[in-house]
Amino acid sequence: MSRWIICCLLPIVIFSCSPNNVTVDNNLKKFFDENKVTGTFGLFDNGLGHFTVYNLPRFSDSTYLPASTFKIVNSLIGLETGAALDSSTVIAWDGKDRGRTECNRDMSMQDAFRISCPPWYQELARRIGKPAMQKWLDTLGYARRYGKFIIGNNLDTFWLDNSAKVTADEELGIVKKLYFDQLPFQKRSQRIVRDMMLWEKDANYTLSYKTGWGFTEKGHALGWIVGWIEENNHPYFFALQLESPDHNYDMKSARIKILKDILKLYGFMEGKK
Repeated sequence: MSRWIICCLLPIVIFSCSPNNVTVDNNLKKFFDENKVTGTFGLFDNGLGHFTVYNLPRFSDSTYLPASTFKIVNSLIGLETGAALDSSTVIAWDGKDRGRTECNRDMSMQDAFRISCPPWYQELARRIGKPAMQKWLDTLGYARRYGKFIIGNNLDTFWLDNSAKVTADEELGIVKKLYFDQLPFQKRSQRIVRDMMLWEKDANYTLSYKTGWGFTEKGHALGWIVGWIEENNHPYFFALQLESPDHNYDMKSARIKILKDILKLYGFMEGKK
């Protein structure tokens, strides 16, 4: 496959096709092999308009449940509709223990986003309501790789139950547009969500992301990290996805390890980019 064709397959990320702005880096396979997973990774250098990808077919063509990366979109819709006023909006715990003791409390959006509590965001989806949720998903063009996504009787689970599916390319495109206030939401809403995504900041770099962890129809563990790293006021956007047939795989540790191993390989986190 020529680089020109590869470029044209990525309309969300690449704005003009050129033979020189896409690199397929199969050397990244070692990081997935070391951690006994399959997956894909994409990195977009916004300043140079250059895209680096590992496992292109999986990145651009294969769709998977978004899991908790949907909290980005769910938060934006919640803020836009008034179901949440800001990141300090609290939803009370309903008293049901679902196996995540850290979620068993009244919690703000900020906390629910950061520790990724499904029940909080399921309640937010119910408060948004199906008509408004569908309207905003349509406006965003969310999960439309194989046609328009329609919410069924699963308003509070569609991002977890393999109903809605996205490509890694779409995930990268969403965080890129979020960074630049280019999503169809108010700038205030986008700023609030960006602020919740910031995890690391020092003199050399800032690292912002949202994780996701779910299970495919086959019961395989599926992990995501999507976001950006910024050095010297220069953003680079990424989407990492990994899959393991082991239902009990330690996705939490592996996804951040692989991400940082790749970023370090490319010279990030030293303030020299």
